[in-house]
Amino acid sequence: MKYCYSCGTELIIRPLEGEGEIPYCEKCAKFVFPIYSTAVSMIVQSPDNSRILLIQQYSKPHNILVAGYINKGEGAEDAVRREIMEETGLRVHDITFNKSEYFPPSETLMLNFSCTAESDDLSGINNREIDLAQWFTREQAKCAIKPDSLAQKFLLHFLEKS
Repeated sequence: MKYCYSCGTELIIRPLEGEGEIPYCEKCAKFVFPIYSTAVSMIVQSPDNSRILLIQQYSKPHNILVAGYINKGEGAEDAVRREIMEETGLRVHDITFNKSEYFPPSETLMLNFSCTAESDDLSGINNREIDLAQWFTREQAKCAIKPDSLAQKFLLHFLEKS
């Protein structure tokens, strides 16, 4: 970060007690901390927790997890419910935090959760957002998820804990 978000003045580095060296705007007389996006991704389990939902989007043939950005003023768990409902038409419960990781390509902090769908009916899929959605057994999901992806990392971490 090189310039102040508020006024555009070039930032200088100044020590802040207990924080270390932090960018500082002399014009605004304030320390400037990083701003980045925050999103959720979800391991959606079938009602009996035996299967996992994977999706494909944007005409890409890769299986990934349902995900989306958190809106301003929205809690992470609320974003989980909203994104899953918007994209799949499914209602979920038992929302549990799994893992987080910063994703540099989009400068996004990804918060991953697991949850359980109230139904396994995929007839409510939003075809403007999802090209394909399928239920996979846990073993199938491990093989079907996009290799070397953040989705794979989150899924494997979840399966190791389960």
